[in-house]
Amino acid sequence: MVEEFEEEIRRCPICGSIRLVYDPTRGEIICADCGYVIQEREIDRGPEWRAFTAEEREKRSRVGAPISRLTPDSLATDIDWRSRDAAGREIGLKKKIEMLRLRKWHIRARVQSSIERNLSQASIELERLGSQLGLPQYAMDRALEIYKKALETGLVRGRSIESVMAAAVYAACREKKIPRTLDEIARYTRAGRKDVARCYRLLVRETQVKVPLPNPIDFAPRIGEILKLSTQTIKKAIEILNKAQKMGLTAGKDPAGLAAAAIYIAALKELAKKLKIKLPIR
Repeated sequence: MVEEFEEEIRRCPICGSIRLVYDPTRGEIICADCGYVIQEREIDRGPEWRAFTAEEREKRSRVGAPISRLTPDSLATDIDWRSRDAAGREIGLKKKIEMLRLRKWHIRARVQSSIERNLSQASIELERLGSQLGLPQYAMDRALEIYKKALETGLVRGRSIESVMAAAVYAACREKKIPRTLDEIARYTRAGRKDVARCYRLLVRETQVKVPLPNPIDFAPRIGEILKLSTQTIKKAIEILNKAQKMGLTAGKDPAGLAAAAIYIAALKELAKKLKIKLPIR
């Protein structure tokens, strides 16, 4: 490791050179021109580990911002709920009881107030929902922010955590333009669609979350991906949707339904092109 020091910081007292080299193995600052050792036993303030890529550096770093907003105390350490040892073997009954007690005290020590306990349960529910829906981390972080707002304003009181969190997830998806429908989100919760929709309307009204109108174009690539259609078909569907929007045909319609209809027409056109037949569709 070589470092050059600026003139105002250090200069060689013998030859006046500013070309100073730092030797990390010896902890010495040496003049590159005359070889004079300016300072020895310099304290290395860097980390004790080595990393050659940004990914390695990120993995080995033990400082910085929280790993995820989903952990209430910003720490990832937790006691596993599976009663097995490091080798994966089942542990004895006595050890199981001890681990159960430790797990209970760990949760109590980590989560103090009722708000923190609520957030802890909500974070678990959010992780489950995010995994089922395949949501990116930034959308999950935003959903938690919306849920926290609802918690601070007292909207969660008297309502299930599941329904409010599902509503927050839907609001985050709408805000970040991630194509997920209310029906799709409600399918993965024990709360019904009606409860989730009611909580969503309440969130938007009380927390003043700005959610844009859903765009059917955002749904087209996802539907095409699920159906394993070609890129050409998806592009054609987007063209159809753009044309429909310009003509004012999409207002007040279900965006997912419009996207599905456009995909269907585009697929028919592609098939007709391959079979060299004419369809009664312009």
